Amino acid sequence: MTRSIKHQFFFPHPAETVWNYLTKPELMELWLMKNDFQPIVGLDFQFRTNPIPSLDFDGIFYCKVLEVVPFKRLSYSWKSGPGDGKITLDSVVLWKLEPTDKGTELFLEHSGFTKEENLNMFNALTDGWLKNLHKIADRINAAQHGNTNT
Repeated sequence: MTRSIKHQFFFPHPAETVWNYLTKPELMELWLMKNDFQPIVGLDFQFRTNPIPSLDFDGIFYCKVLEVVPFKRLSYSWKSGPGDGKITLDSVVLWKLEPTDKGTELFLEHSGFTKEENLNMFNALTDGWLKNLHKIADRINAAQHGNTNT
């Protein structure tokens, strides 16, 4: 059975502002992880954090940019495993931004959780993505109010 994580989040800010938090490595690090991301289709990049042995995760997400439509869509592969080059999770993250007259609706779909061994990572990321969306909102709000220390 294939599982997908789907979240929708409203930001009372323009799509350009939200897009920056999805595509600028220094801003992504504030709410997600250290990374070497650039919004260039075909680019291989990594997200890095501490290993989580209970999730068979060595601390590195191996990614490739699949789609970039500025201020509208961003997609990348999201692969991980226990280390030594073994990949046990092969998934895709898709962000869609829809401007409204009051801000931006952001849609996240993280798909490709096909193996039973991915269930723990699926559960961790379902919660993790939601927490990270709140972190983006907090960071944007802090930046809008000139407080960059939050």
